[in-house]
Amino acid sequence: MDKKVKITTILPLLLSFFVMSFVDIVGISKDLVNEDLHLSEFILGFIPFAAFVWFFILSVPTGIFQSRFGKKLTLNIGMVITGVGLLFPFFVYNFVTVIIAFTLLGIGNTIIQVSANPLLVDVVPKSRASSYLSFSQFVKAIGSMIAPFLATQFAVIFNDWKILFLVFGIVSLLSVLWLSTIKVEESKNDEVKATFTSCFKLLGDNFVLMMVLSIFLVVGIDVGFNTHSSTFLVNQFGFESDESKIGRSIYFFGRMLGTFAGAILLTRISSRKFFMWSSLLGILFLVLMLIMKSHFLGWALVFLVGLAVANIWPLVFSIAIERHPSRGNEISGLMMMAISGGAVIPFLIGWFNEMSGIILGMSVLIACMVYLFAVSLYCLKR
Repeated sequence: MDKKVKITTILPLLLSFFVMSFVDIVGISKDLVNEDLHLSEFILGFIPFAAFVWFFILSVPTGIFQSRFGKKLTLNIGMVITGVGLLFPFFVYNFVTVIIAFTLLGIGNTIIQVSANPLLVDVVPKSRASSYLSFSQFVKAIGSMIAPFLATQFAVIFNDWKILFLVFGIVSLLSVLWLSTIKVEESKNDEVKATFTSCFKLLGDNFVLMMVLSIFLVVGIDVGFNTHSSTFLVNQFGFESDESKIGRSIYFFGRMLGTFAGAILLTRISSRKFFMWSSLLGILFLVLMLIMKSHFLGWALVFLVGLAVANIWPLVFSIAIERHPSRGNEISGLMMMAISGGAVIPFLIGWFNEMSGIILGMSVLIACMVYLFAVSLYCLKR
């Protein structure tokens, strides 16, 4: 018999997904740090790198720790680290403290992402787990969408955009206190746990390697577009600096609606076909962004890029698990490590921006999307 959902239990867990979204402030923070400190695109690339490299380093160790000490404790540790990290730049602001903040934010976010999803599954009925997981992504998308808007408003009203760090830091720490008050009966998993050795051995399977690289690139596209879209909108479409920052909220709004549309369409379209069309549309919209100049089209294309990429991550993940259902632990570990693409791709875009300009830098995103399209065709044929 399915367990009943207690509102007092589910709300603090859903708030942890809101805290999970705080890593997406990396984009707006990069722009505002640049305005304050006037750094090069290459140096600014260390901000997303500091946040996302930890997924490669800590995903599997976090899973091992969690299996020994529990998901709730692990999740609380992640939110404490996130909250402490976010407070650094508010009280002492320079490039070093920004890097420290995003290092701690990345470590905390890695821990949160590893622990929050399975803990949520533990407290909801099995028959409704997918529904609650989808809703949790909606909660996460809200945080991602409002962060650029809040930063801009704090800058206008209080002349200090760094209040965003203070607010999000306090929310993180309050989330820890709230989650600590609830009792969660965690499931015990007797399956063989993922280890570094078992994960990397699985990369010997060409299909798994291909899908892991797909996750690496789609996260790179997401973070790369997030961190560099403002500069691109200014140079390509003539946006004002403040106006371009709102583009990120439009992008995350597209992603939020995309997840809802995907949930409906996937009841009628196979995951492989949906993967193909998503990647194809992603290529189309990114190419149009390179050749169009219309101000209105700039807004529309930012939204459409978010819409196109919204479902690729879960599609790749589900297709990989479907191929190797008995290796779910190892594949999950590899997929979490592949989120480190959010550290590498934005860094690469910044390097190309320094050498040849934003057009070539944004072309990196198209190259990544072309690879995803090729993988989708392979999956469709197989």
